Amino acid sequence: MTIATDPLRDSPFRDALINQFGLADTVVDETSRANSVTRFREQRISLPTFAQLADPTSFDRGHTAGVDKNAPHAANLWRVHWYNDLAGDRVDVPDHVVLPKELTGVDSPIIVVFGDRFPMITAHKVLAAYSCLAPRVVSGQFDPTRHRAIWPSTGNYARGGIAISRIMASRGVAILPAGMSQERFDWLDQWCANPVDDVIRTVGTESNVKEIYDACNELAKDRGNFVLNQFCEFGNHLGHYQVTGRALGHVFEHVRVTSGRDLRLAAFTSATGSAGTIAAGDRLKEEYGTKIVAVEALECPTMLENGFGEHNIQGIGDKHIPLIHNVTNTDVVVAVSDRATDQLDVLFNTPTGRAYMADRKGISAALIDALAHFGFSSICNTLAAIKTAKLLGLGADDAIVTIATDGAALYPSERAKTVAIEFAGNFTDADAAEVWGEHLGHIDTADMIDCTERDRSRIFNLGYYTWVEQQGTPFELFEARREQDFWRGLRRYLPVWDEMITDFNARVAAG
Repeated sequence: MTIATDPLRDSPFRDALINQFGLADTVVDETSRANSVTRFREQRISLPTFAQLADPTSFDRGHTAGVDKNAPHAANLWRVHWYNDLAGDRVDVPDHVVLPKELTGVDSPIIVVFGDRFPMITAHKVLAAYSCLAPRVVSGQFDPTRHRAIWPSTGNYARGGIAISRIMASRGVAILPAGMSQERFDWLDQWCANPVDDVIRTVGTESNVKEIYDACNELAKDRGNFVLNQFCEFGNHLGHYQVTGRALGHVFEHVRVTSGRDLRLAAFTSATGSAGTIAAGDRLKEEYGTKIVAVEALECPTMLENGFGEHNIQGIGDKHIPLIHNVTNTDVVVAVSDRATDQLDVLFNTPTGRAYMADRKGISAALIDALAHFGFSSICNTLAAIKTAKLLGLGADDAIVTIATDGAALYPSERAKTVAIEFAGNFTDADAAEVWGEHLGHIDTADMIDCTERDRSRIFNLGYYTWVEQQGTPFELFEARREQDFWRGLRRYLPVWDEMITDFNARVAAG
């Protein structure tokens, strides 16, 4: 792995990187850090390093012994990695499934790694939340004794933020669109001490990210509020580069060995959302030459055609390009319809749909059970992988890896709406056959871009309106992100943050 020197150390926008975007490489406020040390000592909290989360064999399993993985317990910070099973026990290889041609219709093995094994929120966004807050705490920028952590999101990141801030002994506030799944709000009602004040519902649904930003800007006028905006916190990018990238590479190596084939890791598909997870592709590209495939909703084709709209693939924010998206390293753009994700969710999670897959399509019981761990964006990522295999002409030795961000357990209320509205309240065997035929049996390569440099430049430029004009990002910083040296330079923060975390833990333990 190449670690470049930091081209930003003496840059004119260094203050913005530190204060606005979370890239402090030293203690900014000694008093705030001392307050955090005292609070963490009282609450018996210790922080894992990014290196430890990337390789959980580097620390003792005893950190989490006897602790419920879904409890608001500080020990669960040590489960914020990919190496958990459904019970919260550590596994040697991250849980995953390899989808066969019988389901996908393509020869390429599609490896899907499960995010619902993460603690507390059963979604991998809890890693993003930790990656944003931990560096802010150990640098003294965030003080749990006087700051509220503000978590803007379209769902899972806000829940992850509430979980992380609560078990790091601070108060969290979730901001998310009112139209998100009821299950998200039910979880927040249980985890927030005062959900009336600490759950802010903005106008709209998945596509209304600007409204979230506006709410954050209003809250930021109060110096007691500390906004941790996943769309521009580079800790989100770096945490996934380090932790998720390594986990996906490990899963691929395991599949390559057990398959008995000389597989190559041809592509990684990831719905962009905040563009945190897709940072894992930067690592995979360096190590394997993997193509990075950015995925969005067809109903809001922002990257595809500078479009707009509204959709229901919950977990994908859009109508803008996140600041932390390394656009110029992206190879392919794919758009997937929420009609497909909504209807396949019904197929995968109803008795009629499961019976159809077993009896008519010969899908194994084990694979059908695995499909229950695919939420909306997980299905989206998988459909994008199938389309990518067809676009790039991939074969049986060309593996594709992707992520099941969360599971179907977060969407029963949405599923009921789909059945009521689209299937007149009764999902039949004929409906199952039509859904399979439309969304799995006839996948094509429409609504895709095999990116040229001009395509990348167009997508990159689209971010200007959000970040420079609306959010006040220094233009020089915005432009610096075109070059891969900028992104490689960021990686020096990971070992620096690990040293700061280690020192912080020592101070906590010394009391």
